[in-house]
Amino acid sequence: MKLSVAIFFAGFFGALGVLIFLLAFGTDYWLLATEKCAGSAAVSKSGEAQLGSEDTDTLQQSAVTFHHEGFFWRCWFNETKTDDSMWKFWFANQPPKKSCMHAYLFPFPVDTEVHNNTARETAVLYRGFWTVFMILGVVAIVTAGFLIICAAPFASHRLYKAGGGLFITAGILFAILVVMYVIWVQSLADMETYIQLQKTHRCSSFTIQIRYGWSFILAPIGIFFSLFSGMLFLLVGRVIQLHTK
Repeated sequence: MKLSVAIFFAGFFGALGVLIFLLAFGTDYWLLATEKCAGSAAVSKSGEAQLGSEDTDTLQQSAVTFHHEGFFWRCWFNETKTDDSMWKFWFANQPPKKSCMHAYLFPFPVDTEVHNNTARETAVLYRGFWTVFMILGVVAIVTAGFLIICAAPFASHRLYKAGGGLFITAGILFAILVVMYVIWVQSLADMETYIQLQKTHRCSSFTIQIRYGWSFILAPIGIFFSLFSGMLFLLVGRVIQLHTK
């Protein structure tokens, strides 16, 4: 009876971990950013204010640009409202049309011409590594699920142990991935250059607010469920092995 309860909870937490992982890494809300100009006129390269039509200036001065980014896509949309809470990025609160681009190997938020080739190649290599960790983690956790499904009818302690080991492996790989993403955002992404360029070409009072999104928040929860499920399955496999001797 106790073994059945352990198998149930291990399977429940494992399925929950798989669902959270797929939701976290398949959505584009790891990083959220809000850009504002605080009512300043656009500035040209020479530093002189650019004056267009009155309606255009009013729109530029009041518009706020919202960005959200994941491992695969980077999207943005403009709004005239100044509400920059996280709820603005919720699906129901977004406009029906927005612009998106691939974010897979796009290492900088600015044009690549302002960076040297060495810096870009290093950044592309770094993002390539975290993509490999993500693919390996997804493969490991999906394979673990199939092994556990196959182990249930036969009460195979080997399959339970293999599935538990893969759940733990997936949790470790995803933990490394999250740490790499934090290092990327805090240290490697060249945001200072982006801010300076925006102040030069867009407006002198340009500001940007960056925060982690709900996709990022889900990732540690999935890591916990994956590790906990893996340990339970290893325990189940050990108990079955002892009872079959």
